[in-house]
Amino acid sequence: MNAMQFLISTLFDLFLMVVLMRFWLQAAKADFYNPLSQFVVKATSFAVNPLRKIIPGFGGLDLASLLLAFIVAVAKITALILLVGATWELGFVLLNALVTVIKEGLNLLFWVLVIRALLSWVSQGNNPIEAVFQQLTEPMLKPIRKVLPPLGGLDLSILVLIIALQFAQFLFMDLIR
Repeated sequence: MNAMQFLISTLFDLFLMVVLMRFWLQAAKADFYNPLSQFVVKATSFAVNPLRKIIPGFGGLDLASLLLAFIVAVAKITALILLVGATWELGFVLLNALVTVIKEGLNLLFWVLVIRALLSWVSQGNNPIEAVFQQLTEPMLKPIRKVLPPLGGLDLSILVLIIALQFAQFLFMDLIR
Protein backbone atom coordinates (compact mmCIF):
# COMPACT_ATOMS: atom_id res chain seq x y z
CA MET A 1 0.00 0.00 0.00
CA ASN A 2 2.81 2.44 0.87
CA ALA A 3 4.55 1.59 -2.40
CA MET A 4 1.43 2.49 -4.40
CA GLN A 5 0.94 5.72 -2.44
CA PHE A 6 4.55 6.64 -3.15
CA LEU A 7 4.20 5.85 -6.86
CA ILE A 8 0.94 7.76 -7.26
CA SER A 9 2.24 10.77 -5.32
CA THR A 10 5.52 10.85 -7.22
CA LEU A 11 3.96 10.60 -10.68
CA PHE A 12 1.32 13.23 -9.97
CA ASP A 13 3.85 15.54 -8.27
CA LEU A 14 6.30 15.33 -11.17
CA PHE A 15 3.61 16.20 -13.70
CA LEU A 16 2.31 18.93 -11.40
CA MET A 17 5.81 20.46 -11.26
CA VAL A 18 6.04 20.44 -15.06
CA VAL A 19 2.65 22.16 -15.32
CA LEU A 20 3.66 24.74 -12.71
CA MET A 21 6.95 25.24 -14.56
CA ARG A 22 4.94 26.06 -17.69
CA PHE A 23 2.98 28.68 -15.76
CA TRP A 24 6.18 30.11 -14.27
CA LEU A 25 8.02 30.18 -17.61
CA GLN A 26 5.24 32.18 -19.21
CA ALA A 27 4.84 34.51 -16.23
CA ALA A 28 8.60 35.21 -16.22
CA LYS A 29 8.65 35.61 -20.01
CA ALA A 30 11.49 33.12 -20.20
CA ASP A 31 13.06 32.13 -23.51
CA PHE A 32 10.42 30.09 -25.35
CA TYR A 33 12.96 28.51 -27.72
CA ASN A 34 15.17 27.14 -24.95
CA PRO A 35 15.24 23.30 -24.94
CA LEU A 36 13.88 23.14 -21.38
CA SER A 37 11.01 25.47 -22.28
CA GLN A 38 10.25 23.41 -25.37
CA PHE A 39 10.18 20.21 -23.29
CA VAL A 40 7.79 21.75 -20.77
CA VAL A 41 5.48 23.06 -23.51
CA LYS A 42 5.43 19.75 -25.39
CA ALA A 43 4.91 17.71 -22.20
CA THR A 44 1.88 19.76 -21.17
CA SER A 45 0.30 21.01 -24.40
CA PHE A 46 -1.98 17.96 -24.74
CA ALA A 47 -3.83 19.13 -21.61
CA VAL A 48 -3.26 22.89 -21.61
CA ASN A 49 -4.30 23.63 -25.19
CA PRO A 50 -7.90 22.37 -24.79
CA LEU A 51 -8.22 24.32 -21.54
CA ARG A 52 -7.01 27.49 -23.28
CA LYS A 53 -10.11 27.38 -25.47
CA ILE A 54 -12.22 27.64 -22.31
CA ILE A 55 -9.99 29.83 -20.13
CA PRO A 56 -7.93 32.53 -21.83
CA GLY A 57 -4.84 34.09 -20.32
CA PHE A 58 -5.14 37.25 -18.27
CA GLY A 59 -2.48 39.92 -17.80
CA GLY A 60 0.28 37.71 -19.18
CA LEU A 61 -0.64 34.83 -16.86
CA ASP A 62 -1.46 31.41 -18.26
CA LEU A 63 -4.62 30.66 -16.31
CA ALA A 64 -5.18 27.43 -18.24
CA SER A 65 -1.92 26.03 -16.86
CA LEU A 66 -2.88 27.10 -13.36
CA LEU A 67 -6.28 25.41 -13.72
CA LEU A 68 -4.56 22.27 -15.04
CA ALA A 69 -2.27 22.28 -11.99
CA PHE A 70 -5.33 22.41 -9.74
CA ILE A 71 -7.03 19.60 -11.71
CA VAL A 72 -3.90 17.44 -11.42
CA ALA A 73 -3.81 18.08 -7.66
CA VAL A 74 -7.50 17.13 -7.36
CA ALA A 75 -6.79 13.93 -9.32
CA LYS A 76 -3.85 13.12 -7.05
CA ILE A 77 -5.87 13.61 -3.86
CA THR A 78 -8.76 11.61 -5.32
CA ALA A 79 -6.49 8.73 -6.36
CA LEU A 80 -4.92 8.59 -2.90
CA ILE A 81 -8.34 8.68 -1.21
CA LEU A 82 -9.60 5.86 -3.42
CA LEU A 83 -6.43 3.87 -2.78
CA VAL A 84 -6.86 3.92 0.99
CA GLY A 85 -10.64 3.52 0.82
CA ALA A 86 -11.45 6.77 2.64
CA THR A 87 -14.55 8.86 2.09
CA TRP A 88 -14.34 11.39 -0.75
CA GLU A 89 -15.55 14.83 0.35
CA LEU A 90 -15.57 17.79 -2.04
CA GLY A 91 -14.41 20.44 0.45
CA PHE A 92 -11.59 18.25 1.75
CA VAL A 93 -10.39 17.41 -1.76
CA LEU A 94 -10.50 21.01 -3.01
CA LEU A 95 -8.68 22.37 0.05
CA ASN A 96 -6.02 19.67 -0.12
CA ALA A 97 -5.62 20.27 -3.85
CA LEU A 98 -5.01 23.97 -3.24
CA VAL A 99 -2.46 23.15 -0.52
CA THR A 100 -0.81 20.62 -2.86
CA VAL A 101 -0.45 23.19 -5.67
CA ILE A 102 1.09 25.76 -3.32
CA LYS A 103 3.39 23.18 -1.73
CA GLU A 104 4.57 21.85 -5.09
CA GLY A 105 5.11 25.40 -6.35
CA LEU A 106 7.40 26.05 -3.38
CA ASN A 107 9.15 22.70 -3.96
CA LEU A 108 9.67 23.61 -7.61
CA LEU A 109 11.23 26.93 -6.64
CA PHE A 110 13.48 25.15 -4.12
CA TRP A 111 14.76 22.63 -6.68
CA VAL A 112 15.29 25.28 -9.36
CA LEU A 113 17.40 27.25 -6.89
CA VAL A 114 19.40 24.18 -5.84
CA ILE A 115 20.02 23.11 -9.43
CA ARG A 116 20.98 26.66 -10.39
CA ALA A 117 23.48 26.80 -7.51
CA LEU A 118 24.99 23.44 -8.48
CA LEU A 119 25.20 24.40 -12.15
CA SER A 120 26.97 27.64 -11.23
CA TRP A 121 29.78 25.56 -9.71
CA VAL A 122 30.31 23.21 -12.65
CA SER A 123 28.99 25.02 -15.72
CA GLN A 124 30.85 27.70 -17.63
CA GLY A 125 27.63 29.55 -18.50
CA ASN A 126 27.01 27.59 -21.70
CA ASN A 127 24.18 25.46 -20.32
CA PRO A 128 20.71 26.32 -21.74
CA ILE A 129 19.00 25.06 -18.57
CA GLU A 130 21.11 27.44 -16.50
CA ALA A 131 20.02 30.32 -18.74
CA VAL A 132 16.32 29.59 -18.18
CA PHE A 133 16.80 29.08 -14.45
CA GLN A 134 18.55 32.44 -14.32
CA GLN A 135 15.60 34.07 -16.09
CA LEU A 136 13.21 32.47 -13.61
CA THR A 137 15.07 33.23 -10.38
CA GLU A 138 16.86 36.51 -11.04
CA PRO A 139 13.82 38.70 -10.18
CA MET A 140 13.78 37.11 -6.71
CA LEU A 141 17.55 37.24 -6.19
CA LYS A 142 18.14 40.83 -7.30
CA PRO A 143 16.57 42.46 -4.20
CA ILE A 144 18.59 40.16 -1.93
CA ARG A 145 21.81 41.14 -3.73
CA LYS A 146 21.07 44.81 -3.09
CA VAL A 147 21.06 44.12 0.64
CA LEU A 148 23.72 41.38 0.71
CA PRO A 149 26.57 42.06 -1.73
CA PRO A 150 28.90 39.25 -2.88
CA LEU A 151 31.34 38.28 -0.16
CA GLY A 152 34.77 37.44 -1.52
CA GLY A 153 33.32 36.42 -4.88
CA LEU A 154 30.65 34.21 -3.26
CA ASP A 155 27.05 35.00 -4.07
CA LEU A 156 25.02 34.06 -1.00
CA SER A 157 21.71 35.35 -2.38
CA ILE A 158 20.60 31.86 -3.45
CA LEU A 159 21.31 30.51 0.04
CA VAL A 160 19.37 33.37 1.64
CA LEU A 161 16.41 32.74 -0.69
CA ILE A 162 16.49 28.99 0.00
CA ILE A 163 16.45 29.63 3.76
CA ALA A 164 13.58 32.11 3.36
CA LEU A 165 11.73 29.61 1.18
CA GLN A 166 12.18 26.81 3.71
CA PHE A 167 10.93 29.13 6.45
CA ALA A 168 7.88 30.01 4.33
CA GLN A 169 7.17 26.31 3.74
CA PHE A 170 7.33 25.48 7.45
CA LEU A 171 5.17 28.52 8.28
CA PHE A 172 2.66 27.55 5.58
CA MET A 173 2.42 23.97 6.84
CA ASP A 174 2.02 25.20 10.45
CA LEU A 175 -0.82 27.50 9.38
CA ILE A 176 -2.53 24.70 7.44
CA ARG A 177 -2.42 22.35 10.42
